Amino acid sequence: MRSRFRSAALVLPLAFSLAACGAAEEEGPVEPAGAESSEATQSSEQAEATPAAPESPEDFLDLAEKAMAEEGAWTFSVKGQEGLTLQGRKSAATYRATVRRGMEPEALHSQGVSTSSKGTTKNEEIYVVDGTAYLKKASAPWKAAPTSDPEMQNKVEDPVAAIEEFREYAQATGDEMTLTKRDGTIELRVASDKQKLTAVRERAWVKKAQREFDPTAEQLRDAGIPVNDAQLTLSGLEEVLVLDARTYRIKSHRFEFGFLVPYAGGRDITYEQDVRQENQGTFGGKIELPAGVR
Repeated sequence: MRSRFRSAALVLPLAFSLAACGAAEEEGPVEPAGAESSEATQSSEQAEATPAAPESPEDFLDLAEKAMAEEGAWTFSVKGQEGLTLQGRKSAATYRATVRRGMEPEALHSQGVSTSSKGTTKNEEIYVVDGTAYLKKASAPWKAAPTSDPEMQNKVEDPVAAIEEFREYAQATGDEMTLTKRDGTIELRVASDKQKLTAVRERAWVKKAQREFDPTAEQLRDAGIPVNDAQLTLSGLEEVLVLDARTYRIKSHRFEFGFLVPYAGGRDITYEQDVRQENQGTFGGKIELPAGVR
């Protein structure tokens, strides 16, 4: 289950209609035969029994995966916002949801509401079971699609999936991921400053940002505004996964980024998205599809 949410489609009322061993003493009492060998064996066994302290991002991600699997299910709160800005005029949408995430078997249930700039609200409910996502927007009928479907990837918020995503980042980007220990937490972070999309488009975290932006890009094209990937600029990106330093459980996950879209007269249309997930603790219920959803 490696998918994400996307908030409500933006209304566009603009003008265009992410050990040292101590050295043995040279002199001393004679040890019984075999004592040195026995001590060496005990020392070796003790070293094998003591796991090495985690050091790399992947070490901490392995511990996080194990820690999250120790409970049957989790509850997360989700807050998201995205917006388009041109010449100081902004169109925005916000999203809030409660996500229940089952671990074994993997399942997810999300209930949320999106709010447009004009205050219009729309309920949204999502289930993910056995590799299929089921989406219901407001009073529309349920829609089912594989979790690999781009729309479903943008709609489903799965905080636990961040573990696997960050593992992919660590393997692909090496030293560009930073690991920070502070205030009882472990923070894993990938980030980018402003640069042309073409310079970083192959990075996994940029691909995710671009997928999130694609529906809005289509809206702009429909409004007569050309959106060319070769001309896009990543205005910035930061993604942070925070673990508890004692339990290694996920505490929070944040993903924020922006794109600059060239517009007439040398101006830019700015797109921004910011999604934050917070662990609210364990969930004792069972996640099942309601009757009539399939």
